[in-house]
Amino acid sequence: MRIVLAEDHFLLRDGLIRLLQAYGHEVVAAVDNGPDLLRALTEQRPDVSIIDVRLPPTFTDEGLRAALTARRTDPGLPVLLLSQYVEPLYARELLATGGRGVGYMLKDRVTNGAQFLDSIHRVAAGGTALDPEIVSGLLVRKGRDTALAALSDREREVLEALAQGRSNAGIAQALFITEKAVAKHIGNIFGKLGLLQTDTDNRRVLAVLTYLDQ
Repeated sequence: MRIVLAEDHFLLRDGLIRLLQAYGHEVVAAVDNGPDLLRALTEQRPDVSIIDVRLPPTFTDEGLRAALTARRTDPGLPVLLLSQYVEPLYARELLATGGRGVGYMLKDRVTNGAQFLDSIHRVAAGGTALDPEIVSGLLVRKGRDTALAALSDREREVLEALAQGRSNAGIAQALFITEKAVAKHIGNIFGKLGLLQTDTDNRRVLAVLTYLDQ
């Protein structure tokens, strides 16, 4: 894959480049500030971009802003935010540009290369990869909604797993229940939220994320 990387810390940026190259990916641009990131996204049109939210010059949300601007001109441009900060609002803003190809991972919770590469591949393929803490934050913000309040505790756990991009088998393994039970919970969730059921994993996750972003 062709990847644009935005990270202001030299050691982390260099380490990520080496990791990605070791897995056969091409880093077509590695930048350390917001303006250069926007230019790289616009010119390179990568298969996926890995972006630190807070970049120079102000270290606030330059990375996010560059990603949002790029996705307005190139809808569906895959973006994986990589940050040390839990900011559900950032995830909501990114989701508002369209649910396909978005991710938000926390740096200190990425524990191995396989996990990280899986998230990158998922986002590049048009899916989602959201850290559980980010999903929880989205659900808390949405918790006052009567439709979400109608979900049982188990259904909320399944919804969180769906939003993270897990398959039925992955949800079953994480929650120690059967895949048949997972399918039943998913049916209940879509029924209570008024969302169409679909056999396509990405589409059902996007439907859930679209609901969360309303």
